[in-house]
Amino acid sequence: MTLKLLLVEDNLRLRLALKGGLEATGEVQVVYDCESGEAALAFGLANSAGEMALPDATLMDVQLAGKMNGIQAAVAIRREFPRHPIVFYSIQDDDAYYRDFRRSGILSHYAYVRKSNYLLPQMIVPLLRDAVSGRSFIDAEIEARVQEVRQKDENDPMAMLEPNEQTVARLLAQGLTNEQIAARMGFLDKRTISRTNGQIYAAWGLDQTATDEKVARTRAALIVLSQRIISWDEEGQAYVLNDRGGWEKYSEKTAT
Repeated sequence: MTLKLLLVEDNLRLRLALKGGLEATGEVQVVYDCESGEAALAFGLANSAGEMALPDATLMDVQLAGKMNGIQAAVAIRREFPRHPIVFYSIQDDDAYYRDFRRSGILSHYAYVRKSNYLLPQMIVPLLRDAVSGRSFIDAEIEARVQEVRQKDENDPMAMLEPNEQTVARLLAQGLTNEQIAARMGFLDKRTISRTNGQIYAAWGLDQTATDEKVARTRAALIVLSQRIISWDEEGQAYVLNDRGGWEKYSEKTAT
């Protein structure tokens, strides 16, 4: 069966080369190609009311034109077309891409490979067919980097916060009041900062161990300044994660 394919690649010359190479196998028909995730999503939505909808699968670079990268585009596409088969390829090695992939929650009907390892059409076609069949595959190099970013994030408190929350946390650690933080960030309502503080406390588990807002605020500042996840027990003893993933008592030694 000929696979109908959506091809998303921001480099026009490579996109045309991939299209020609894949169609030359006789196993693939590229029904639409574009440079951005936004265009790919728009194509699917425009055709969803008719008989066509999305093709059998999508082959997509991770770095794209437009605001969305390939992972973000896949999440948007699969929101409208659940478990739509997608094969990602990339030469990019930015932590942000692997972090987006971890957070995407993609479980099946996909492959994620390095472009340099899987650029030939005869190597891509089996990945596409596997994705259509519901299987998943991650190139060993990609998997190693995903796990590296996971370990890094588990020990980086800021990676657990959204950008706006990170800014508030840093200002909080500098000793600014909610009113001062609101003014610094241009918010008219200081309650916005209170709500953001609540999200920070929840992300770091402080809402479970600190019933007093001042205590939670102080502990949040300590986490920012130490750049490590700290947990407190009911008696107020602090613990930090060690390199083996276990908890040990917080002290001047463990703080360094």
